[in-house]
Amino acid sequence: MVIDVLTLFPEMFAGPFSQSIIKRAQDKSVVKINIHNLRDWTTDKYKSVDDKPYGGGPGMVMRVDIIDTAVSKLKVQSAKCKIILLDAGGEKFSQGLARDLAHDEHLILICGHYEGVDRRVHEHIADEIISIGDYVSSGGEIPAMILVDSITRLLPGALGNPDSLSEESFSHNPQLTTNPQTEYPQYTRPEEYKGWKVPEILLSGDHAKIKKWRKRK
Repeated sequence: MVIDVLTLFPEMFAGPFSQSIIKRAQDKSVVKINIHNLRDWTTDKYKSVDDKPYGGGPGMVMRVDIIDTAVSKLKVQSAKCKIILLDAGGEKFSQGLARDLAHDEHLILICGHYEGVDRRVHEHIADEIISIGDYVSSGGEIPAMILVDSITRLLPGALGNPDSLSEESFSHNPQLTTNPQTEYPQYTRPEEYKGWKVPEILLSGDHAKIKKWRKRK
């Protein structure tokens, strides 16, 4: 899979994408992640990517022409490409959606900022509009990191033990939004700490009973 991220702040991605599972997945060529500065597609000496909103109002709006130029340049690199805009008004991100996106060959993520992006990006450029929750973040960069992390770990070869996926939270009911099926409680040493004990069933060695206990939890 190839993931291209369009952002005004490429430096934000250096830390999260150079550690842990995402780094190993890149090292093994499971995924190729490219971070692009939207200002590289500007044409004026100030590298302007935004302008005042028509009709008045606070803040600045990211320009449709700059975003379209960048997306058009990246789209030609693959036969199949899905363009995703990170936006608070989009579809709520879920494990089920992550699984669907993990089947795509090429994703382009557009990170909005300031007062948002020109509405024509929603209407004419983005294939999907995704939100990570009912709250406001400063931009689409952190939401993009969440998408990349969730999708990458689902790709074949990304995890050392692929069986880990079947035991994770939301793995059995990925679309569930109420009373989601989260992973069972986990414990490790010490067996007792400050009077807080590991459940005896987990120490019994009876794997059938342990499996039933975990299922109930």
